[in-house]
Amino acid sequence: MIERRVSLSLPHRVFFTEGVFDAGQPLLRGLLCPLNEKQRSRRVLVVVEPAVAAGQELLLEKIQAWFAAQDGLLTLVSPPLVIEGGEPCKNDWRLVEKLWAAINDGGIDRHSYVIAIGGGALLDLVGFAAATAHRGIRLIRMPTTTLSQGDGGVGVKNGVNHFQKKNWVGTFAVPFAVINDFRFLESLPSADLRDGIIEAVKVSLIRDEAFFQELEAKAEALGRLEKPVLHWVIERSADLHTAHICTGGDPFEFGSARPLDFGHWIAHKLEQLSNFRIGHGRAVAIGMAADLVYASLAGMLEEGQRDRILSLLEQIGFRLWDDDLLRADASGKLEVLRGLEEFREHLGGDLCITLVTAPGQAVEVHEMDAALVEQSLAWLHARESAPALN
Repeated sequence: MIERRVSLSLPHRVFFTEGVFDAGQPLLRGLLCPLNEKQRSRRVLVVVEPAVAAGQELLLEKIQAWFAAQDGLLTLVSPPLVIEGGEPCKNDWRLVEKLWAAINDGGIDRHSYVIAIGGGALLDLVGFAAATAHRGIRLIRMPTTTLSQGDGGVGVKNGVNHFQKKNWVGTFAVPFAVINDFRFLESLPSADLRDGIIEAVKVSLIRDEAFFQELEAKAEALGRLEKPVLHWVIERSADLHTAHICTGGDPFEFGSARPLDFGHWIAHKLEQLSNFRIGHGRAVAIGMAADLVYASLAGMLEEGQRDRILSLLEQIGFRLWDDDLLRADASGKLEVLRGLEEFREHLGGDLCITLVTAPGQAVEVHEMDAALVEQSLAWLHARESAPALN
């Protein structure tokens, strides 16, 4: 037998800025044309979500003008490619092939770049295409939602849906860089601005009690979606998220523990049950609430702490119930419970659910009592129906 160790040390860089394509803005040029590499023309493919292009005045023209001003060091191989975003884009394999064709037609190679500008779903789609073309092309992610700037967009996963399951096809690939441009947030509706806050609450609950306390102190400002506090929460969330990836010991998830997926087994299933009427942020809020109630009924989380956390979620503006949680199959079994088996398959066969025992503290459990899950959902439903009793 021959056995060797393959060691990789890859930088995982997240930059924060405003107006990345403004004339004279140096950040992107410094990334794409590093001084320690041979100075030659680099080919670049830019992919933009149409909602972002529509919400940012003259964005496509600004991108083309910015590249035209780079003295031939950067070649935009075509006008920005506009591809529909949102979860449906991950259900359409033709879009993967469209991206591969654009990469091929543009002569994009492993020394070229793909820039993806959009929300988490578009970043997943483009990231998968870039990671599988030429066995990996340098990817610059530019997340455009609070959810993707603080969580998914700064991660190392990508993928598309298949067999009616989220992210069934995908890869792990560290992006060349992530650029969080806060100007992209200015055109978002309030619900989308709010979504990203849930991932900050999530990471505070599993990793950082002090951060949770800061979120409590700023709850009113968060509920009002004040710009300075939103920028602060995105930076803190992105910092904690990348710290977990880079120092948690399992960046490519060979094990079963998924602490950053707290609340997600219900969230993913609820998104599907609602035909994606419910956005990811609100679905995670509901999933977290259900698992918090489960932990309290199981004697793992004090009721006072449970109510404290649920109160914060509601202060920020999340509704913690949806009637699709009541959908049952022909046998009368709640359909959301299928999410446990789907999550088990996603993890590789061994179920591992993160439950919070106190702010900043969490444990992993390997079985969930279906009857107690139903009881937890019933408790949440009753709380929604009669909030004055709580």
